[in-house]
Amino acid sequence: MSELLGVAVLGAGHMGADHVRRLDRAVSGARVAAVADPDTGRAQEAAAGIDGASVHTEAAAALDAPGVEAVLIASPGPAHEEALLAAFARGLPVLCEKPLVPESAGALRVMEAEVRLGRRLTQVGFMRRYDAEYRRLKSLLDSGRLGRPLMLHCTHRNVSSPPGFTSAMLVNSSVSHEIDAARWLLGQELTAVTVLRPGSSSTAPEGLIDPQFVLFETADGALVDVEVFVNCGFGYQVACEAVCESGSARIGDERSMAVTTAGARHDEVAQDYLVRFADAYDREVQAWVDATRAGRVTGPGIWDGYAASAVAEAGVRALESGARVAVELAPRPDLYA
Repeated sequence: MSELLGVAVLGAGHMGADHVRRLDRAVSGARVAAVADPDTGRAQEAAAGIDGASVHTEAAAALDAPGVEAVLIASPGPAHEEALLAAFARGLPVLCEKPLVPESAGALRVMEAEVRLGRRLTQVGFMRRYDAEYRRLKSLLDSGRLGRPLMLHCTHRNVSSPPGFTSAMLVNSSVSHEIDAARWLLGQELTAVTVLRPGSSSTAPEGLIDPQFVLFETADGALVDVEVFVNCGFGYQVACEAVCESGSARIGDERSMAVTTAGARHDEVAQDYLVRFADAYDREVQAWVDATRAGRVTGPGIWDGYAASAVAEAGVRALESGARVAVELAPRPDLYA
């Protein structure tokens, strides 16, 4: 491995371009070796000014570019399965943004392919595991000081939804972060999901069911509720409260800057996930680079990505049917024990 880990970034949209910037300017031990995006102009813009970074329209060409030793997948979810399998064929370590693969069947195929390799190559980009507040809450719950967790109350709000955002995507895109965070915080699988549909906000695009109230059940009897509201209009807000037998703990309320001016005081509210979780993304990518250079794979893996996709699929069925839907998971391979 070279002195600086050569990374190919697949996808140069909002997330991918930010990862290119991060690898080039914020993370140590790595360099951007290649950028791929079907939109050549977008790929060129993301790679502009980075010495030695080649630009490609095809993911395979980026993976085969000189100096590429690892790959960061930030392309749209439907392209992930092909990119992951291509990386496996080349023995390249991967950081794959969520979703691992949108459909659980595809995620299962990717998991089976990694199992056949006999070793982990993949870290999945559930960045909340690297957020300082979430890590403090995880440490507190694991310590047992508050007793057994009984409930998690979660909030997930966006200023507005992008064009083409569907009612199902509130569950399988937005709430997918809460799915992984709940599994990680509680150390339990989610076993069933119910989705309630309050009257849609007048701020939501026509036909979009927004907000939604999602209720998960866990293997050990805890409940997790998520208010997801992707057209709230006022800010990007993420919060989580754990209610336990001997106390509670809440995160997500202290992330803003208080500004006083002209006789008034107000708190700034983040407008974007890249602002709210900037530090978490930096820590996530740095941890991946450090582990990859050491020949290791850490953090959430393919099993976590598969489980999130399976739970999200059950959630979409619950949204569409109005019924409680059980989550069915394949047996967990020993590689992810």
